[in-house]
Amino acid sequence: MTFNDNAQLDTSGVTRGRRGAAVGGGLGGFGLIGVILYVLITGQLPDLGQAYEAPANQQEQHQGQSLEEQCRTGADANSNVECRMVAGKNSIDAFWNAQTRSELGIRYQPASLNLFSGRVSTACGAGSSQTGPFYCPGDQSIYIDVSFFDQLNRLGADNAPLAQLYILAHEYGHHMQLLTGDLNKIDHRSSGESSSMVRSELQADCLAGAWIHNAASTKDANGNAFMKQPTEAELRAAMDAAQAVGDDRIYENAGLEANPDNFSHGSAEKRMEWLLRGIKGGTYQTCDTWSVAKP
Repeated sequence: MTFNDNAQLDTSGVTRGRRGAAVGGGLGGFGLIGVILYVLITGQLPDLGQAYEAPANQQEQHQGQSLEEQCRTGADANSNVECRMVAGKNSIDAFWNAQTRSELGIRYQPASLNLFSGRVSTACGAGSSQTGPFYCPGDQSIYIDVSFFDQLNRLGADNAPLAQLYILAHEYGHHMQLLTGDLNKIDHRSSGESSSMVRSELQADCLAGAWIHNAASTKDANGNAFMKQPTEAELRAAMDAAQAVGDDRIYENAGLEANPDNFSHGSAEKRMEWLLRGIKGGTYQTCDTWSVAKP
């Protein structure tokens, strides 16, 4: 999805994370894929305490420039993945701020966004790039190592801008679940196609779609639209990314037989289905995965 070149970006609420000591035990946040992806593909548990060095080009990109200096306009978002995350946050915040007031009757509180490298300490425990992007309700923050997006091609999807933004918007979906109380419906011991864990993940997919539906109408502080209408090719890239991270697809990519009783995020078909529902419906109410017999 393309940003308008003249859109003005606001980097407040966005930080670059630093490596630090772990807080608590293993990660307890909500991820698009979570540790299951790393385990299934590598056959190993991730070492969340392992030292990590950012790729050389990433280190050079950061050297001498703050996010505020680097990410000023939509043109920056179109050329730089970190600035794209900043711009995506700006647009998502604008959409959900309006949606919560007009449709949900609650006050919107933006989530923070942390663009970290390698590993990061959170209120939910130690996070790692190996486990993928995640949302931590304990500190109401989204954590993304943008190097994760390089895995999309490996998973059979296109590492395209709207695919990346879908991942960001999915994590914001978990934040909206916290604000509305839907997050409290999850039984973390549950699994299976109709489990509360799967319902939560499919709802977050749908909420990402609701933002995509409205993204071109979100505006910066000067009244400039953040984004252009998505093309069919851009929408397909987002739907391909949703399918690529379906539980069955992840098992298959690891050479394992998928067992629906163990699903925690939803099948490829269901993830795309609920993302598409959000894209077509465009509201939080569109995304009620809790009241249907089988999501």
